[in-house]
Amino acid sequence: MRKSSGPLAGLVEVVAPPVRAASLDAVDLDLLRLLAGDARMSQRRLARDLGMSPPAVGERLARLERSGVIRGYTVDIGWAEAGFPVTVFLTITAVQGQSLAPIIEELRALPEVADVSLVTGAIDLLARLVVRDHNHLQKLLLERVWQITGVQRTETLLTLAGMQPKHFAAQLISSMRTDLADTRASQGGAA
Repeated sequence: MRKSSGPLAGLVEVVAPPVRAASLDAVDLDLLRLLAGDARMSQRRLARDLGMSPPAVGERLARLERSGVIRGYTVDIGWAEAGFPVTVFLTITAVQGQSLAPIIEELRALPEVADVSLVTGAIDLLARLVVRDHNHLQKLLLERVWQITGVQRTETLLTLAGMQPKHFAAQLISSMRTDLADTRASQGGAA
């Protein structure tokens, strides 16, 4: 079989693979909600808040980590406060027939690129960048992004402001917890 060299060839090596959803129960969701509020919370504190033993919490955490539900424990950096106050969304259209995989890899190598998404529609890729100022953005585009082989066109979208931070993870997990309780109630079980 001949290996394809079309624009979508090679994407499997550079995009995140599809995943199977883990089976989560109400205790898992409560644990995730607590960690979303404070990822530095000790197992002892988590156990106390959940009414469980610390070893039982440790086992659940290990299972959630193995399944990929918990990918790590990170710090949330305020980029504006750290001297990178400008968030930029960059739409990228590749040259017709150009493979997107090398473009994604080159974008990934740029420190200012927070993430890159392969999207549907009139553009091929959407990248989110953080930069210090207009001069930093100009230099990045001229010297790095526009030098990537296969990039035909970009559109730069500067953010003027963003919404106040919200507790996205905690809110979504609470919604999942409500959905689980509703499902169990409709099936005649307890939440």
